[in-house]
Amino acid sequence: MLLKLAWRNIWRNSRRSILVLISAIVGLIAILLYESLSMGMIHQMLGNQIGSHVTHIQIHKNGFNDNKIIQNNIADAQEITAALDSENRIKHYSERVLSYGILSSASSASGILLAGVVPDQEAQVTIIKQSLEEGRYLSGEKHEIVIGQKLAEKLEVGLGDKVVAMASSLDGDIGSDVFRVVGIYRTFSSDFDRVHGFVALENLQEMLDFGTRISEVAILLENANASQSVASILKETLGDRYEVLPYQELLPLLVMQVDVSRQAMFVFYAIIGIAMIFGIINTMLMSVLERIQEFGVLMAVGMKNRRLFNMVLLEALLLGITGTIIGLILGYLCYLPLATNGMDLRNFSDGLGALGIGAIIYPELTPQSVVNAALIVPIFSVLGAIYPAIRAVRLNPISAIRHV
Repeated sequence: MLLKLAWRNIWRNSRRSILVLISAIVGLIAILLYESLSMGMIHQMLGNQIGSHVTHIQIHKNGFNDNKIIQNNIADAQEITAALDSENRIKHYSERVLSYGILSSASSASGILLAGVVPDQEAQVTIIKQSLEEGRYLSGEKHEIVIGQKLAEKLEVGLGDKVVAMASSLDGDIGSDVFRVVGIYRTFSSDFDRVHGFVALENLQEMLDFGTRISEVAILLENANASQSVASILKETLGDRYEVLPYQELLPLLVMQVDVSRQAMFVFYAIIGIAMIFGIINTMLMSVLERIQEFGVLMAVGMKNRRLFNMVLLEALLLGITGTIIGLILGYLCYLPLATNGMDLRNFSDGLGALGIGAIIYPELTPQSVVNAALIVPIFSVLGAIYPAIRAVRLNPISAIRHV
């Protein structure tokens, strides 16, 4: 009976109730789209970094991540690869040699991070091969180099042009070699494209007098969520000579941005909630003042204050639940085309590229976001109805019946 009364009371003034519902629906749609867009953008930044170079886990000689000099190298990778082959959660891994140096063309020069890779291995753990704009990927032959589009523009080179790479060798001398540009790639990060070049592993080892040494092993997992647990197991297996770093430690700022974004959403929730509270207080207070005589009659025939109080709260709760259901449905319908086609921001591609984000952003709606959005409107609706409910139960039955 209380539920029926509350539902009927809502629609006594349908115009006022509809306005409250509209505000709840618009607020929910805004919450869903804003949170899904924020999480999609940050996860896209994180995924681009992982896919372009970082991968899920990296293994180096202990101290390499803090001091990336070629002297901090892995002399024998067999122990590492044996440990990796025994872990079934590892999908692929790639051995690399990394060296900072200078890449020169006939017209210009630029600082570069040269990565010597095994082409077949590297193609399994990064997106460089899929990101080629011109030419082809490394074949494994010597004197081939694949560079980013921004670096190619800076050096004013194209496919087939020769460039000279120079870097400090293991014995302290300057190692150099001539490479021919066989491929030009473009990732989501203009900064990455400006400084990274890829050559064959053996070619760079020979140029740096590296022998069979490598700088790191990059690992791609079946499930990114297992990165920390797999890293812990590998640390125990390999011991203190090596540092085993999951992407959470390699990209601490981006991981922190995910947490900060989630916390910032609570501020957004609070703003929406406060706006709703004032709307609910106004609506429910007007409803109570319009029904003073009715409340007086109900109290006179024996309705307890607790039931009267609950009835007013139930009216607000029903408004909140109705607005939530409609808002979630409409919000999801607005989200679907954006999730499928993405939000095209090509006009801001240069700025987004500097942040490591693609020109098309795909919103990402998580179950936690839906739960949070589903709870906020009913909760704040009930909170906003507390004061009008208190006003209702404080009425004197006799005075209320005589109220005009």
